[in-house]
Amino acid sequence: MRKAKVLVGCLLVLWLGATALGQGPSDVVAAARREGRVVVYGSMESDIFEVVRKIYEGRYAVPVEYWRAPNTRVLDRVLTEVRTGRVGFDVVLTNAAAMKLMKRHGAFTRYASPSYEAFPRGSHDPDGVLSPAYRLTPISIVFNSRQLRPQDVPRSVLDLAEPRWRGRVLLADPTVNVIPATWLLGLRRQLGEAWRPFVERLAANSALVESVLEVAQKVIAGEYPVGVSFIKYVHLFGKEGAPLDYVRLDPVLALPSHVAVSSRAAHPAAARLFVDTLTSRAGLLALAQAGEFVLVPGVYPPIKDADKLRVLVLDEPSEEEFRRAREEFTALFRRR
Repeated sequence: MRKAKVLVGCLLVLWLGATALGQGPSDVVAAARREGRVVVYGSMESDIFEVVRKIYEGRYAVPVEYWRAPNTRVLDRVLTEVRTGRVGFDVVLTNAAAMKLMKRHGAFTRYASPSYEAFPRGSHDPDGVLSPAYRLTPISIVFNSRQLRPQDVPRSVLDLAEPRWRGRVLLADPTVNVIPATWLLGLRRQLGEAWRPFVERLAANSALVESVLEVAQKVIAGEYPVGVSFIKYVHLFGKEGAPLDYVRLDPVLALPSHVAVSSRAAHPAAARLFVDTLTSRAGLLALAQAGEFVLVPGVYPPIKDADKLRVLVLDEPSEEEFRRAREEFTALFRRR
């Protein structure tokens, strides 16, 4: 894994400028309306995606069809469609590792949205295919605040390896899901020689599910008291009164996300306008209010202590690095 970038201050912020979402060239808007719709595949939760859909449809009067799944299923579906030549997506948005893999398989075309000019040049894809990272997704220990007393809540990741958590920790399966795999690989740099013994004990203590969303849902349901998942779920489910809180780790590890236009888009004009909308200041501010950690200076989601977090953004593993990690994690997590 390449060296991770430590972000100074409470949270990584990128200069995005102050311009609001523009109307878009009239010829592109007219073409998008003739195309009649845009089809988006992604791992962003549907409730959060809805805020961008409303902006887009309200401005352009073009319907958005959204297929949502965990990042691994998005990756599998996109690669299957590319391989068979029956491509149904116009836009894809998910975490960086999956996006880079789909890019290498020719899933996307070059597109430079006008909104990208507000991002630092160093954050741009050198091939002009992927957007700059427009949001971060911090990962932490989440816990059921009704089940655990404050004194019983883990205070560090190392606490999850303690015998008292045997069979009580929930984790997305790192042998198939790049999100927990990347999180564990990031911990290797932090823990050094202590990493392998920690992961062995974590594996002994953990039950595995498909996705980080399922982790949060089962912790809320009281099936497990603690898990490893996205911090944003504290807000997303907390709005409904769910007893979910998170551990203020220092640092918090986070994954970047990108968006891209299909190389075989059936609705290319509508796809470009959607990317413009998502990565505009208006789109990002709406995402922040919905619980996302977007890359706008001084803007934080409505999550307690979000502005105080020190976030470490990791370079996600390449296809080969993930293959090797999967073999290592299979030996650790599947031998129980």
